Amino acid sequence: MTTRRDLMLGLSLAPLALAARNVSAATQADSTPQFLFVQSAEGMRYANGRLTLKGVSPITVLFSDRPERLAGHMATDDFVPFWSEGAAAGQSFEAEPPNADLAFLEGGAMENVVVTLHDPEREGDDLTYRVDVLEGQLPASGGAASLFIDIIGRPLTPVSFAGRRRRMWRRRAVAL
Repeated sequence: MTTRRDLMLGLSLAPLALAARNVSAATQADSTPQFLFVQSAEGMRYANGRLTLKGVSPITVLFSDRPERLAGHMATDDFVPFWSEGAAAGQSFEAEPPNADLAFLEGGAMENVVVTLHDPEREGDDLTYRVDVLEGQLPASGGAASLFIDIIGRPLTPVSFAGRRRRMWRRRAVAL
């Protein structure tokens, strides 16, 4: 037989049980790997709002953090179409441009500038982006450079249109 006291205790514990369930669901949703991309180049040039990675590597490195800790690479030429894939659904980099940190050598010192990337164009060994500078100052030119592209949440989740192209190399990714 259920007493009034048992009923009240059960009702008072119900919000705690629901909160625990929601935390568990949020943790599971956050377990989808979020990838960071790295593009390396022999040098960089900046003019008229356009950043050019001179002698860019033909390979773009990618990795994720916990919980899966995946790493891999893809052809840089396969990275460029992420700006147009999924455009109809608003899930392309064109609709939601990624931020990036450009680390480069200038006068023997390492410098960093945070940018938003737009409209990539590949020509020979160079890769050019239209950029919005968010933090720091880009010089007209610089030495060896690495571009750390942060796509957190957009658009390369496993169910996105751009994610569809990634599935090929994701299966081959190596767990660290």
